[in-house]
Amino acid sequence: MQKAVFFDIDGTILDSHNFIPASTVEGIHKLQEKGSFAFLCTGRSKAFIKHKALLDIGFDGIISGCGTMVEFHGEVIYYKAIAPEMIKKTVAFLKGNHAAVIMEGRSYLFLDKEDFGSDMYIARLEGEVGDCMVPITGREADWEASKFSCATEHADLEVLKQGLCADYELMVHDIPVMEIVPKGCSKGTGIQLVCRKLGIAREQTYAFGDSVNDLPMFEAAGHSIAMGNASEFVKQQASYVTDTLHQDGIYHALEHFGLV
Repeated sequence: MQKAVFFDIDGTILDSHNFIPASTVEGIHKLQEKGSFAFLCTGRSKAFIKHKALLDIGFDGIISGCGTMVEFHGEVIYYKAIAPEMIKKTVAFLKGNHAAVIMEGRSYLFLDKEDFGSDMYIARLEGEVGDCMVPITGREADWEASKFSCATEHADLEVLKQGLCADYELMVHDIPVMEIVPKGCSKGTGIQLVCRKLGIAREQTYAFGDSVNDLPMFEAAGHSIAMGNASEFVKQQASYVTDTLHQDGIYHALEHFGLV
């Protein structure tokens, strides 16, 4: 029976310095050699998946933007774009409530750098995506997105939740960041779509993650694996907890489940 394995990116494959353990690459290649599919399953939108060493691993497909875009062997099989009027409404609401907004699409990440002050994450983001990071203000003609992220440090989180919950799925992280995804979309729905297309049973699926946006992935997959560096809450939701990213956690879990 064919199997499919789904990997979060940040904190699972990549650390905060964009380091990928050699054992992770080896494990992914070995599971593919044994006939299993390997997918990225990430909160990053397609415009934010630029890391060459990551892409050079050779994944069979990518679920990006928390399930808003699904690709298999380079073909886009699903994309959920946010309607232009909804983008306009959401940007105005977030900016009006002091949330620093990143609008995430297939081609661009839109953000106004001045909204983020001296946040070093923005410099890292620009270094990774280059010309694909453009301003929100003044680039209205190019607006296209499938999700938003926002820094909530200077915003009232409850006001944001109340204003957004009717139209979006909201994922609040331990750090003051919230991801905002169209209703009905998640990493879990992306996994379900892949399984339907490829005819793979739920019990033959495995999901690796470390964060709150991985919880729908854990629910959708037959086997949920939390990284050792995940929060205690995320670990409690997983069926198996492996070692940390730097302790070869992915490879050890692949061995545990007989996938390599």
